[in-house]
Amino acid sequence: MDGATAQEQLLDAAENLFYRGGIRAISVDAVVERAGVNKMSVYRQFSSKDDLVVAYLTRMDARVRERIERSIAKHPDDPAKALVQSFTDLVERASNPDYRGCPFVNVACEFGDREHPARVPVARNKEYLMARLLELSTAAGAADPQHLADSLALLIEGVYTASQTFGPGCGPVRTAPATAELLVRSACGEGKVQA
Repeated sequence: MDGATAQEQLLDAAENLFYRGGIRAISVDAVVERAGVNKMSVYRQFSSKDDLVVAYLTRMDARVRERIERSIAKHPDDPAKALVQSFTDLVERASNPDYRGCPFVNVACEFGDREHPARVPVARNKEYLMARLLELSTAAGAADPQHLADSLALLIEGVYTASQTFGPGCGPVRTAPATAELLVRSACGEGKVQA
C-alpha cells in the first residue's frame, strides 16, 4: 500500500474513532486495526499520536469550513439571512442521532493544557468561526458587529453542548435558528431578516 493510501485510511479510522470515543481513550493500535494497515504505517505518516491528532483536526477543520461556507452561499447577497441559515443547517446536523458535537469542543475538553499540540487546530478553527461571524455581522449592518458575532458564537457553542447533554434534536437545539434570527434582527434592525 502506498503512503498516500495508508495516510487516508489512517485518517478515516482516526476520524471515526476519535470523534466517537475521544482521543485519550483511543489507542494508536485501535486506529491501526480500524485502518487495516500495519503499525509502521502510522509512524511513516505521523511521527507521534499527537501528529495524527493534529492531522485529524486539520481535516475536521476543512470540513467544518466547507459546511459553513455552503450555508452562507445559500444567501450570497443577504448576510443577515446567511447568518440565520447557518443555524438552520447546524441544527439539522446536530439533530442527527450520530452527532457527537463539535470535534474542537470535544478536544478542548479533553486537553485542558492550551499549549498541547491538539489545541492549535482548536484555536485556528474558532478564530476562523469568529472572523466569519464578524465579517457577516458587519456586512449585515449590525450596530455593534463584534457584539453580534460574539452572541452568535455563544449560541453555536450552546448548540454543540446541548446536542450532547439534552440529546440530538432536543428542544433547546431546535430553538437556535429562531434565537439567531432574534439576535440578528435586534442588532441589524427589524427589516433586515425575513424568516
